[in-house]
Amino acid sequence: MFKRKLTALNHPQCNTFDAKDEAQFRSIMVWLEDQKIRHYKIEERAGLRNTASSDWNTSFEAYLKELGCPYQHVERVAVLDWLLGYSVRLEYGDNAEKFKSVDPKCLKQEPPAPGKSSNPLDSLNFEDPDFKAGIASLSLLLQVPPHPSHLEQLKAISILVKEKLSKEALSQIGYQGKIEQIPLDKAELGFETGDYVLNDSAKIIRLLHIRELRELQTKINAAIVTVQTHTANPKTDSRLGKVGR
Repeated sequence: MFKRKLTALNHPQCNTFDAKDEAQFRSIMVWLEDQKIRHYKIEERAGLRNTASSDWNTSFEAYLKELGCPYQHVERVAVLDWLLGYSVRLEYGDNAEKFKSVDPKCLKQEPPAPGKSSNPLDSLNFEDPDFKAGIASLSLLLQVPPHPSHLEQLKAISILVKEKLSKEALSQIGYQGKIEQIPLDKAELGFETGDYVLNDSAKIIRLLHIRELRELQTKINAAIVTVQTHTANPKTDSRLGKVGR
């Protein structure tokens, strides 16, 4: 079940890897950190690299918490699937231009068979590990608290998106026209963290801050216009020889 992601990551044992083998599981955790994730500094990886230690699970649990993994270290299959998906996203970020050059013909989908729905959601397996890992990753990105049921977590994500991105929500904040899309690779951060994920997170925070400042400026301008409307044309009482209100 992990072969596709392992192949995408160029793992040397993608065809023979056995997730049920504890030694192989620990080994691939070290490989992912050393080759793909690189969350720790080299000198901080000692506990994770010592796969024969009786304290390895303690080090591994701390590692998962730092990454923000929504699963416990004992949930081996879910943890591995999440980390592989996380690594694939990092791999794409490091080689975006390479993946953008893929021939679009290779991505062309075959037309649905007669009588079969063309809606991909109708054939979606909601219990697939990739689907669950995708929900967990999206929840982490949107800061949606974890839930024992991945379907309930998906509902929470849906509610959040509806409240923030629906036409009604956008109209309440005075949004007009199309959403301005700014590619993260084109956004200027002004500094480097040394980590791809942190860089993108910082860019998102900076863009959100700029948007809030623009909204504040719009409200200030509206207040100024309102004040000017009341003061620009005062009524004159000629009988009193003074300006009246």
